[in-house]
This record gives sequence, structure tokens and C-alpha cells, in this order.
Amino acid sequence: MKSKAPLALMEQLVMVLVFALAAALCVQAFFASDRMSRQGEARDRAVLLAQNAAEYLKEYGAEQTAQTLAQALGGTAETPERVCVYLDGELSEDRPASEDAAYLLRVELEDAQCGGRLGRAEVSVYQAGAAEPLFSIPAAWQEGEDAQA
Repeated sequence: MKSKAPLALMEQLVMVLVFALAAALCVQAFFASDRMSRQGEARDRAVLLAQNAAEYLKEYGAEQTAQTLAQALGGTAETPERVCVYLDGELSEDRPASEDAAYLLRVELEDAQCGGRLGRAEVSVYQAGAAEPLFSIPAAWQEGEDAQA
């Protein structure tokens, strides 16, 4: 009679391999969900920053130059039509970072339309090195003294 011990050992080995494969798939799924969660959190913060900048534009409009807008947002005015705010990895307005930062808040001011009565801008938040923004929102406001009514 032959011993059945090698068959039991092979069965145990196959079960361990199946368990290892299942564990590897679960770990991979956890890493993917963590990455997606971090991307969603960054996008949510980008939405909040862009909305804050758009609300600032609606409140003060063209009364503010690009330089004063940059100062209010904690960034720099690259040109009279473009304001850039470099942010750290936390996407926090309270802690602006240098130009090698992880995120960029960019406000592109457009020429006034409708006889100079409608101001417009595009507010975007980019991740470092990315060509496409995490979030972008158009902003428009009325210019003039009677616009506040």
C-alpha cells in the first residue's frame, strides 16, 4: 500500500496558494480604493478652493486688479489677466507653498463683455505636472456701481 501523505501535503499546498492569491487580490483592491479616495478628497478640496476664488471675484469684481486679487488669494499675478496660487499637498489656502508645490490655483481673467458690464474669469485647480485641471469653474459678475443692488 502506498502512503497518502504526499496527496494531503499537495492539497494543503494548493490551499495555501489559493489563499495567497486571494490575499494578493484583496490587498490590491484596498490600494486601489485608497488611491481613489485620495483623488476624490483632492477633487473635493479643489472644488472648495475654486468656489472660494469665484465668490471672491463675484464680491469684488474688476474693482480689484490682478495684483490685489493675487494678494487676497495668497498667490502671484503672472500677468494682468492671470493669477496663480501655489498650494501645498494639503490644498490649503492658509498654507501657500512655492512654485514647486503640489497644486496650482489659476484664475484667468477675461476681457469685460456687454459693453464692459460683465466680468468673466475661469478658475481652475491643477495637480502638479497635470495638463488637465482637477476642477474648473467659470465665474461671471456684473461690473459697475448699480451691480451691487
